[in-house]
Amino acid sequence: MKPTGPIPEAFASNDQLIIGRKTVQELIDIAVDTPFFAYDVDAIRQRIGRFRAAFPNVQLHYAVKANPHRPLVRAIAAMVDGIDVASEGEARLALDAGMTSADISFAGPGKRDRELETAIRAGITINLESEGEAQRALAIGERIGIRPRLAVRVNPDFDLKGSGMKMGGGAKPFGVDAERVPALIARIVAAGADYRGLHIFAGSQALMVDAIVEAQASALMLAARLSNESQVVPPLVNLGGGFGVPYFAGDKPLDIEAIGVALETALAARDPILTDSAFAIELGRWIVAEAGVYLTRVVDRKVSHGETFLVVDGGLHHQLAASGNFGTVVRRNYPIANALRFGAPVEEEVSVVGCLCTPLDLLGNQVGLPRTGVGDVIAIFMAGAYGASASPQSFLGHPVPVELTIDGDVIL
Repeated sequence: MKPTGPIPEAFASNDQLIIGRKTVQELIDIAVDTPFFAYDVDAIRQRIGRFRAAFPNVQLHYAVKANPHRPLVRAIAAMVDGIDVASEGEARLALDAGMTSADISFAGPGKRDRELETAIRAGITINLESEGEAQRALAIGERIGIRPRLAVRVNPDFDLKGSGMKMGGGAKPFGVDAERVPALIARIVAAGADYRGLHIFAGSQALMVDAIVEAQASALMLAARLSNESQVVPPLVNLGGGFGVPYFAGDKPLDIEAIGVALETALAARDPILTDSAFAIELGRWIVAEAGVYLTRVVDRKVSHGETFLVVDGGLHHQLAASGNFGTVVRRNYPIANALRFGAPVEEEVSVVGCLCTPLDLLGNQVGLPRTGVGDVIAIFMAGAYGASASPQSFLGHPVPVELTIDGDVIL
């Protein structure tokens, strides 16, 4: 029997699986059919409250790529200080959610001219990824007679140790190499653009407190160095994110309170050139991952060469990450349970497979579950981030999953 990741605390203490104050059967009745995603806004609200307590002097930005479900983004927009987007579509989503354009930043390589123009016309801050992108943005601003809001995304000369995905250090398609940033800042200011500051994102999905503390301290020192060299004060320094969540067996929840204490100390001792700068942390996965559950019904139970398979009506076309095909080298099991027998003890070893004609469609590999048969519902946890929107939903032509955003007793 292979281990699974830890079920999030919001669900672990219940005798039956309840999501956002509703039972699974109530949610099935609302969704009409399986499979579907359910997101608990109360869990997100508690998460954000915990962040506010740990980082009282730091803005919180939501990275919408983690989960762009429209009702969820609208709920989150009311609780955060900014939204970070990576496409024109995400920018429109953020605006539709009620976020003011001045509190939206647009990062990502390969922005097309029409996307730059849309952002400039809307008053969205563009996090520049290269000198070439800067030149195009400045030219567009001059042509349409609008002063563009421009920040510089820095490719730092360090990375985030222990991160699942390194976004800085060495040759990267993201950001401007640190040593070239002061000259670019000077160019932006000389051109008359509205310089909005620095974006320093070193990595993601880190679970080591010391690594994140070190990366944030390094980002502060780098921001000060670049600002001193350019002699321009950054209105905002986005320190990136990187906060990980416990997907797999052995993973431990991140102690953000310890990170907050260390960052407060570092901010108190920051270089004078950053005295009047604001600071932000950009989080996506940490805000939403644990609040989401993917629910899929068992449609067949079969035995092959002595191994039991539960075949479900969902699969990797909805929840690619849980299948191990989204950013992991070695496949490990996400937290998984029988949603209709949530408190029952383990009685058997089974593999949970999806409905697609590919051996990659594996949602639970030799996991322990209570006796589970046709009609039972399997819950895949940690499904609030990089789920539906990060999965190949068109593969093999199955229906798009329903997504339910639950705020207390209300479905948004």
